[in-house]
Amino acid sequence: MSHGAGVVRTTCSSGGGGAFGPGVGAAQPSGGSSEGLLDPIYPRTHAAQLKVAQMVTLLIAFICVKSSLWIDYSAYSYFEVVTICDLIMILAFYLVHLFRLYRVLTCINWPLSELLHYLIGTLLLLIASIVAASRSYGQSGMVAGAVFGFLATFLCMASIWLSYKISCVTQSTDAAV
Repeated sequence: MSHGAGVVRTTCSSGGGGAFGPGVGAAQPSGGSSEGLLDPIYPRTHAAQLKVAQMVTLLIAFICVKSSLWIDYSAYSYFEVVTICDLIMILAFYLVHLFRLYRVLTCINWPLSELLHYLIGTLLLLIASIVAASRSYGQSGMVAGAVFGFLATFLCMASIWLSYKISCVTQSTDAAV
C-alpha cells in the first residue's frame, strides 16, 4: 500500500495558449530528469517576454522618480517602494520559471500565488501611479515616472488575465472532465 500522493504539475504558471508545447498539464515524473536546470524555452514565451517588459517599465519608472526633484516626499517614496517591490517579485517569478524551481518547491501553489501577486501588485501600482501623477507639479521626471507606472500597470493587468486564464480556467475545465 502506497502512502505517497501523486502530484500533477504544469510546466508554467502563466502564459498564452500553446506557447508551452506538449506537457502542459501532464504529470511530471518526480525522479531525476535529463532536462537540466535551466529552461531554454521559457524566455521565448509570451509570459516571459511580458515579465521582462514589466520589469523594464518598472525600472524606468523608478529611475525617473528617483532622479527627479522631490516636492512631496511621502508620495514619491511610496511610488519608489511599490515599483521596486513589484519589480523584485516579478523577477522572482521569472527566475522560478526560468530555473524550474516550481518543480522543487511543491508546497507552494505557484499559479495562485502569481495571480494573487499580480492582483495586489497591480492595485498598489495603480494607486502609486495616480498619486505620483497628481503630485508631479509639472516636473518632467515625475510625469515620466507616472506614465511608465501606468504602462506597467497595463502590462500587469495583461498578466492578471493570463494568470487567471491559466490557474482558474484550466482548473475548472479539468474538474469538468
